[in-house]
This record gives sequence, C-alpha cells and structure tokens, in this order.
Amino acid sequence: MSSSVDIEAIEEAVLGLRQRVSNLHSELTRYDLVAWTAGNVSGRVPGHDLFVIKPSGVGYEDLSADAMVVCDLDGNVIPGTRGSERSPSSDTAAHAYVYRHMGHVGGVVHTHSTYATAWAARNEPIPCVITAMADEFGGDIPVGPFAIIGDDSIGRGIVATLADHRSRAVLMANHGVFTIGKDAKDAVKAAVMCEDVARTVHIARQGGDLVPIAPDAIDSLFDRYQNVYGQPGKVAGAEGASA
Repeated sequence: MSSSVDIEAIEEAVLGLRQRVSNLHSELTRYDLVAWTAGNVSGRVPGHDLFVIKPSGVGYEDLSADAMVVCDLDGNVIPGTRGSERSPSSDTAAHAYVYRHMGHVGGVVHTHSTYATAWAARNEPIPCVITAMADEFGGDIPVGPFAIIGDDSIGRGIVATLADHRSRAVLMANHGVFTIGKDAKDAVKAAVMCEDVARTVHIARQGGDLVPIAPDAIDSLFDRYQNVYGQPGKVAGAEGASA
C-alpha cells in the first residue's frame, strides 16, 4: 500500500467517511457522552480492509476530516495517508479486533458516559425494564470482562460478550461503554440510547424494585422496532429514537 496509486485509491475510498466520522464526534459532546478528549468513533471503509478512527488525545474542537487516521484491520496506520503523522486512538486495537471478527459491523464507538459507566463500575448489566431498551437492544445490556487498554484485550471482550447477544452495547467492567452498528452513525445512536436507558433505569431503581418485561414481549417489541417502525425502506435502528 505504499505506492502513490494505492494511496490515491485509499484516499478516494475514505474521502466521504473521513468527514462523516469527524462530524459524528460532535454527537458525543452534544449528548454529554464524553469529557475532555476521551471517547472515539470509527467507521469501516466499505469494500476495503480499512477503517477510519479519531486521533489520540486531540480535543473535539480540533477534529476535522483531515485529522482522522486510516488503519488496516490489524490496527496499523496506513503510511502516506492524510492524518498518518498522528497516533490513532488508544482504543484502535480494540476497534480493529471487532472489525476483524464481526464482519457485519461497520462502526464502533467508545464512551465513558456517566450513567452507563456507573453500571459498568458495579459490573452490573442494565436490566430490560423499559420498552426503549427492548426496541433498541433486544434485552439487557450486558457487562464484558475487565481489560487493560493497549492491546486487543478489550476487543476480545467485546466480541465474546456480544457474539450471541442482540445488544449493540456492552459495558466493559470498570471502564465504560462500547457500541457497534451497521455503520458509524448507527453505533453512535446505540451509544446515545445506552446512556439514555442507563439513566432512566438508575432513576427508576431509586424509587423501588424494577419490574422486568416478559421475554416474549421483549421479542415482539424488538421485532417491531427493527423491522416495522419508521418509513418504508428505512432501517429503524439507524434513525431517530422511537416515537
């Protein structure tokens, strides 16, 4: 991938995705899912073994399409591409592992959003006690294993936890939230909704015992939202919140 022809082809392939991934970071700040430079969004490059991810330690106000870093599915930065002089997110190895092992995933997001991370700090799944959870996640939001940042351990935990689960969010123990989606926007939506339901269920529990939704009702709600809700030809999970 070192030839100018290859680099030009890569830059053409990632052109629109760079801008979309850069723009989506503003949703993390808009919904108060991150603080300072924490958190990141990545997007898989359709038709290529590549993804675009936020650079490490760069403030959200300084992000741009040119600042996004292009990596292969082993997490290596592609030399010669725009942004290649920057170090990619410290979570790059985790994102890369997810993309290698979950071919249907087109976007990955990481946040330390307050309420969801509080559940992660207790190593406690968020129980499915409101219809918005059944719609979006198809059940409880599970807890993944504790893992240290720096290699693909977090990615391994994400994949192992979500492999047989309908949830697109996982609470990594004592750490924070990772979400997946069909594309980067879908993964960001899952992160927004994860924090929303984490807050609501936390508040509900302060008032008394939680009342779970029956499994068959969860199945029905999930099927309706994923396959019927919204306008014809649109995917519910990629649109706005249920209404």
